[in-house]
Amino acid sequence: MENFIGNVMFKTFRNEIRSVMVRDPAARSWLEVVVCYPGFHAAMLHRASSWLWWHHCYLLGRALSQLARAFTGIEIHPAAKIGPGFFVDHGMGVVIGETAELGRNVTLYHDVTLGGVSPAVESESQRNQKRHPTLEDDVIVGSGAQILGPITVGTGARVGANAVVTKDVAPNTTVVGIPARAVVRERGAESVEFAPYGTPMGDLPDPVARALEGLMDQVTSLKTRISELETQVESIDATCRPIPFDSDDIGSGDAGPKVGRS
Repeated sequence: MENFIGNVMFKTFRNEIRSVMVRDPAARSWLEVVVCYPGFHAAMLHRASSWLWWHHCYLLGRALSQLARAFTGIEIHPAAKIGPGFFVDHGMGVVIGETAELGRNVTLYHDVTLGGVSPAVESESQRNQKRHPTLEDDVIVGSGAQILGPITVGTGARVGANAVVTKDVAPNTTVVGIPARAVVRERGAESVEFAPYGTPMGDLPDPVARALEGLMDQVTSLKTRISELETQVESIDATCRPIPFDSDDIGSGDAGPKVGRS
């Protein structure tokens, strides 16, 4: 039994180190990861505090999670469910709530919050309820992003830096902005590239800015059309000959057409 537990712990330890080495080019060796990476420390300490929590040692679990917070700057509730391959890059300021669930190979950057919505409002009725988000496998969340409420971020989704997400995100979709909007839809399951900070490195404008650019293009087009119409009117005026008109006839009895006169 002891050998089995030891093997499981060693396998978990090795997998967590590998997940850091694969996703951070700054990691030069496994020893550097073990000694210098707060995200690795937070992940391993969470495994321990979670074990205590689910074995009904609630106070010890919370105490260990608070020790990890003081040591790493990353706060993870011991009841949060986190899959293998979890990686927090830089890490400072990350908060993961009690009912949050994270799948395999999830990546978070600094200052990310996986929180609830209005936890101070009728907090008693929110006990033992799902209040925090679920992140499925291979999700990447950029720095400063806030994912709030019992929503689901689908497999392979990307959340751009400083986005505020309050609605479900479809799988293989990239969202940015406040509130978050989809800018890259359905990249396809075969797309497995790693997107640093949750945002592809290509041209990815904010959806609001893109809409404003579209409006400006329409205004420019309308201005061009108005200028063309004005030119056409001027050319018509230039080709038309004026109708002869005698100002002395105004007010006289002879003004107007002479109809029926002999």
